Amino acid sequence: MKENAPETPKKPLIERIMALKSASLEALKAEYGALFGQGSPCSNNKAYLWRKIAWRLQELEYGSLSTPTQERINNLIERYDPINNKMLRPEPATAIKETKAARDQRLPIPGAIIRKEYKGKLLEVKVLEKGFEYDGKAYRTLSAVAKAITGDHWNGYLFFKP
Repeated sequence: MKENAPETPKKPLIERIMALKSASLEALKAEYGALFGQGSPCSNNKAYLWRKIAWRLQELEYGSLSTPTQERINNLIERYDPINNKMLRPEPATAIKETKAARDQRLPIPGAIIRKEYKGKLLEVKVLEKGFEYDGKAYRTLSAVAKAITGDHWNGYLFFKP
C-alpha cells in the first residue's frame, strides 16, 4: 500500500483574490488566459482584469447563477436599463416640449429676490419668468450673473446657494 503525500492546503479564496490585486499586468493576463481559456484579454486595465478574475474564481468556487436568476436579471435589464432601453427614452419631440415647459425646481418662483453677500457687498438678483435681472441687466442663467459679478465662470447654483 502506497502512502499518499499530504496535500498542500489550498489558500482560502479571499487570500488568492487579494494576492492577485498586487500582481503585475503580465501575471494578471496569464491568469485571465488560464481561467477563461482565451488568448490575450481585451483590456490592459489592471483593475478590470482583477475584477474579472475575482468574479471567475468565485464562480468556479461557489457556482454560477441559476438559469431562472439569470433570465430574471436579463428581463430586468431589458425593462429598466435607462442607458440601453429605448422604451424608457422619450421621443425627441416630446423631450423638447417637456424641457421648454418644465421649470428648474431649484429656482424660486418668478418675482423672488435672491440675496447673497459677496466681498462685503449685498447682491440682489431678481428671478424673471425667463432668466434673471441683476444691476438693471437681464441674464439668461444664474451662471451668467455670477460671471458678471466675479469675472470668473461659476456654477450659478453653487455661487448663490445659501
